[in-house]
Amino acid sequence: MSETPDGLRRWRLVRASRDAVPASVRRFMARARRRRLRAVAPWGIGLLVVLLIAGGCWLALRTSVFGVNVIQVTGVSILTPDEVRAAADVPAGTPLARVDTDSVAGRVRALAPVASVEVGRSYPRTLTIAVRERVPVAVVAQDKKFLLLDRAGVAFLTVDARPSGLPLVALAQPGPDNPETKAALAVLAVLTPQLRAELTRLVVEAPARIRLELRKGRTIIWGDTSEGATKARVATVLLTRSGTQIDVSAPEVVTIS
Repeated sequence: MSETPDGLRRWRLVRASRDAVPASVRRFMARARRRRLRAVAPWGIGLLVVLLIAGGCWLALRTSVFGVNVIQVTGVSILTPDEVRAAADVPAGTPLARVDTDSVAGRVRALAPVASVEVGRSYPRTLTIAVRERVPVAVVAQDKKFLLLDRAGVAFLTVDARPSGLPLVALAQPGPDNPETKAALAVLAVLTPQLRAELTRLVVEAPARIRLELRKGRTIIWGDTSEGATKARVATVLLTRSGTQIDVSAPEVVTIS
C-alpha cells in the first residue's frame, strides 16, 4: 500500500513468492489439482473415443475411402468371374460397410450354375464372393443339345456335345419338382459300377415305368423306384446270362427273355 500526495491511499496487489506459501499448502493444492485431473480424464478419453468412432463410421459409411475397389470371385469353372461380378451388381466405390451381402448373394445365386454362394468383406476395399457350382450327374438330350442335371434335378447348363462319363436320361420335362426326374435320379443313385458301364440310356416314361437301355441292344425293365438296391444287385448278377431283356421290376420273381 502507498500514499499519494493528496493523502489518498492506493492498494497494489503483489504476488507472493513460492516460498511464502507453506509446503503443506502447496502439497494440498497439488493433490487437489491431480484429483481434478483424474476426475476429468475419463470424460476426456470417452469424448475422444466417441469422436474417433464417429469419424470412422463417417469414413466407412459415407465416403469411398473404404469403397469397393476389388470384387474377388472364387470357385467358378462353368461361369466366369466377370459373369459373377455382373450378377452381383455392386458399383465400384460403394462403401464396403454398406454393401448388402445377402442381396448380393441372392443375385449371384440366381445364376443357374450356382449351387451356393458366400459373400464377405475384406477391408479395406475388397468384396469376396465364394461360389460353389452345381455338379452334373446326368444329361438329357433336348433339341440336338444336352442339358446338364445336378443331383437335385436342376437343369443348369446347355451344351452342344454330350459330356463323357455322364449317363444319358430320357425325360420329357426335366426339373427338380418333376416326378420322372426324381425317379431317374433315385435309380442312378443305386446303380452298380457294372450297370453304369453297360448303360447307354435311362428311360423314364412314368415314375413306375423305368427301363435301362444297355449296350448290345439289351434292356432291363426296372419298374418303379422301390427296392432299388436289390434290383441293382440282381440285375448285375444277371448281366452274365443270355437274353436281351431282364425284368427286375419284381426282384423276387425275375424273368429273362
